Amino acid sequence: MEWVGGIVQHCPSPSPQHYCRPPRSPSAQLPSNNHRGNQSRTHSEEGTGDNESQKAVTVGNSSDCVRHPVVDKCETIHVAIVCAGYNASRDVVTLVKSVLFHRRNPLHFHFITDSIAQQILSSLFHTWMVPAVRVDFYDADELKSEVSWIPNKHYSGIYGLMKLVLTKTLPSDLQRVIVLDTDITFATDIAELWAVFHKFKVLGLVENQSDWYLGNLWKNHRPWPALGRGFNTGVILLLLDRLRKLRWEQMWRLTAERELMSMLSTSLADQDIFNAVIKQNPFLVHQLPCFWNVQLSDHTRSEKCYKDVSDLKVIHWNSPKKLRVKNKHVEFFRNLYLTFLEYDGNLLRRELFGCPSEADHNSENLQKTLSELDEDDPCYEFRRERFTVHRTHLYFLHYEYKPSSDNTDVTLVAQLSMDRLQMLEAICKHWEGPISLALYLSDAEAQQFLRYAQGSEVLMSRGNVGYHIVYKEGQFYPVNLLRNVAMRHVNTPYMFLSDIDFLPMYSLYEYLRKSVVQLDMANTKKALVVPAFETLRYRLSYPKSKAELLSQLDMGTLFTFRYHVWTKGHAPTNFAKWRTATTPYRVQWEADFEPYVMVRRDSPEYDRRFVGFGWNKVAHIMELDAQEYEFVVLPNAFMIHMPHAPSFDITKFRSNKQYRVCLKTLKEEFQQNMSRRYGFAALKYMTAENNS
Repeated sequence: MEWVGGIVQHCPSPSPQHYCRPPRSPSAQLPSNNHRGNQSRTHSEEGTGDNESQKAVTVGNSSDCVRHPVVDKCETIHVAIVCAGYNASRDVVTLVKSVLFHRRNPLHFHFITDSIAQQILSSLFHTWMVPAVRVDFYDADELKSEVSWIPNKHYSGIYGLMKLVLTKTLPSDLQRVIVLDTDITFATDIAELWAVFHKFKVLGLVENQSDWYLGNLWKNHRPWPALGRGFNTGVILLLLDRLRKLRWEQMWRLTAERELMSMLSTSLADQDIFNAVIKQNPFLVHQLPCFWNVQLSDHTRSEKCYKDVSDLKVIHWNSPKKLRVKNKHVEFFRNLYLTFLEYDGNLLRRELFGCPSEADHNSENLQKTLSELDEDDPCYEFRRERFTVHRTHLYFLHYEYKPSSDNTDVTLVAQLSMDRLQMLEAICKHWEGPISLALYLSDAEAQQFLRYAQGSEVLMSRGNVGYHIVYKEGQFYPVNLLRNVAMRHVNTPYMFLSDIDFLPMYSLYEYLRKSVVQLDMANTKKALVVPAFETLRYRLSYPKSKAELLSQLDMGTLFTFRYHVWTKGHAPTNFAKWRTATTPYRVQWEADFEPYVMVRRDSPEYDRRFVGFGWNKVAHIMELDAQEYEFVVLPNAFMIHMPHAPSFDITKFRSNKQYRVCLKTLKEEFQQNMSRRYGFAALKYMTAENNS
């Protein structure tokens, strides 16, 4: 049945012009005794939209059959989102996941971003590789002058006004677009909303569900003018071509100028101006049923928008408090939100069968490369990992770095997984300079990390740490990919290539910066070696000087790193010489040498074929040597490896013979590649390996 103009009508059987919901599950009821629906609402409460909009309202917004034209199977749905800064870039991912989860159509996202959000989102979508999704970016900085003259008290700042200029910003041939805030969660296919475009002429909006525009929230509360309760701009359907014909730019500017003479500033950013324009021009708006923007804040009437789960379409966390709002069913909504927040985004890489493929060049090359691999090769999974594209979210937390004027700055580079998270605070206490970290996490673990970081005074006091999330995929730990991600986002001239389970000596950051000058790093190819030690004690009195370290070394509290299981890895450092050295000294490369070094930012990356445990650093040091880097040991530098449980990958290496066989195969192939690239000079690597 359908509620049309106050009369209950029987709905005919589904046809291409109708969208009918499946029968509701008995368990699909909201946890409440809410039986009000929208039956108690009068036409005046629904606002003063046209007759067509009144017909769009159903009993409780929940009829079993709702008239919708079917969107063409391969029709592209356009979505515009204003997104600026680190936090908004993180929030918008949850919105995008909810849209991708339900969608059956190609999507084209139009992001109006600052430079930060563009860097983060362009990398994210490039590595996400979701079929039938196109993304374009528009520079918000170029639009600031269009709206900067409007004083705005809303927490969204100047970016909260940029929806006003979409007719000018988006391509002139784009006729319609769905505009969304970043704090939106979809509970249905966005195509259902796209289908509503046929009903109206200019703007589609949902009525505001708070009393804000009624002006009676507190004494002397003076909102901007609005039609009835006004409209919320968290979800907007824009017919861009018609707005342009109506000279929208001139319309909103004149209205804003006039109202600002008495109001002085906006309180709700673009929403105030949209409402003031609609007040003067009611014909512009088509009122959407409120389930298209269920607004969750402390003073809304959103519970009238739904009666059970199948009524919900779009949830809008339109409060600065977000998930802490007061709502009868807030736990239900929070769980819905958390579902997408922690959902594995890799599962959204679903093909849209039957639609023309618009795979980009990178995707096609990847498929071709993978198809050329031999699936019967016992090392197939190792080889495949080298080409796996891992979804990557750069700068997951706020980041601030101011370049030093002397060009000596150094960034500590490391990678980690969830089981090494406890090392972060200690490293931040030991190293005050910038840090670039790649974290290998699942979507759910990324949220655990976020909560951990936000609860840590040490981490929150540091703005110069770049946290880059590389999402889990495949069966191996992609150690060298992680290192490369962290290296690529170093913003200093030099980088110290470390590991997360090492604590650098307290003054190492300043010592390395001084060494840059003393050893003329800018004009020579050097790798400065920081001698590595280890302790078996979880609670170590960390040495404050070289003399104290040597004392602990003599007492057996400390050892040279891996002296008892893998001496070759650090033997060339020549610890005996280091004990008495007062000036830097040069050492020669030897087989299996894998020191921790400081190098220039333009040094070679790590070889991705090495995953998990074994040869990942050895190959990189060999590459540095092949490129004629000098290895120079610093006499007053040191770092200490802290004890921890063995990693899953070293366990696999020790217990799985095939793992070791494949690692040996990859080593041989790497050395052959070195010979081809560096010619005669690379022969020493083959002979050194054979002699070791």
